[in-house]
Amino acid sequence: MMKKIIFSLVGILIILGIIFIPSIFKKDDKLTQVSVAEVAHSIFYAPQYIADSLGYFEEEGLDVEIILTSGADKVTAAVLSGDVQIGFAGSEATIYVYNQGESDYLVNFSALTKRDGSFIVSREKYDNFTLNDMIGKTVIGGRKGHRVLNL
Repeated sequence: MMKKIIFSLVGILIILGIIFIPSIFKKDDKLTQVSVAEVAHSIFYAPQYIADSLGYFEEEGLDVEIILTSGADKVTAAVLSGDVQIGFAGSEATIYVYNQGESDYLVNFSALTKRDGSFIVSREKYDNFTLNDMIGKTVIGGRKGHRVLNL
């Protein structure tokens, strides 16, 4: 009779261990939310878009929300107000805020590009593309204010 009680208690302890021990060592599944304001959707940010779509941020414990916030001034305002934690924009707006003597100003900590880049994108594949292939084509600028060029 005593053996049955001991075996029952041991069995119950094993079952409870199987149920509860994994939860003790389980990593916190709560993701840290991070909002990112970007000044424009750009090919420059392709690594970010790929990492987001392939779930790399989640693997690192981040729930990243990417928000289009057109204009460096709006990105700066969003970061200063705390609406977002990270802003992708040129440094000009942060310099304006700093030069106005504000005590709460942004610090640029990274540069993605050294110049404002442009890309030539085509609907057709060109093997061994040269600029001569653009003769007779229409080029549309990628930003507001850019002109359409007929070459």
